[in-house]
Amino acid sequence: MIPEDISLIADEADLRQCYPKPMSRASDKVLDHLDLHCRAILAVSPFCVLSSQGPEGADISPRGDPPGFLRVLDDRHILLPDRIGNNRLDNFANILTHPEVGLLVLVPGMDETLRINGRAQITDDARLLNGTAVRGKAPNIGLFITVKEAFLHCPKAFVRSGLWDPEKFIDRSSLPSYTAMLTDHVAGLTAEESERQAEIMAERGLY
Repeated sequence: MIPEDISLIADEADLRQCYPKPMSRASDKVLDHLDLHCRAILAVSPFCVLSSQGPEGADISPRGDPPGFLRVLDDRHILLPDRIGNNRLDNFANILTHPEVGLLVLVPGMDETLRINGRAQITDDARLLNGTAVRGKAPNIGLFITVKEAFLHCPKAFVRSGLWDPEKFIDRSSLPSYTAMLTDHVAGLTAEESERQAEIMAERGLY
């Protein structure tokens, strides 16, 4: 039950009083470019989370490909290729009006993460995109991201959660199937129609 008089913090000064002052290894670690360590992580990462902000609110989505898919163009620019998906275009629509984005870059088995904040632009330039081809297929669209901030994030969240610990993996059958959940979420969607749409998506493939 939510208290009727829940205490809320709306002032940064009050917020700061709830925490100790950050140490220099946290407050002073932010770079304005990609150094050798950032590049090394990007070279082996197969997964990131992309966040954006638009007129209707925030959006966040997973992005994954073979390691190194976040292509480093130079010390201040990254290309994120867009692969076949659900075609909602939530992040892309946001970027057209509000280009500020955030990336959380993960490496399986590594508890530390790389955070990148910057400004994204949508590109269809084949000169850039052809270099991100997988299985002979280059994406039609990519995000050209200008890096404003890049910094490492400590491992505590992954240590606390045990995210990479196989002993903590759930049995997937303990939750309903994706189709079953979507049938409950989408008004009027039958299991048969959901399966039909899933087959179309499967025929389109990953690339």
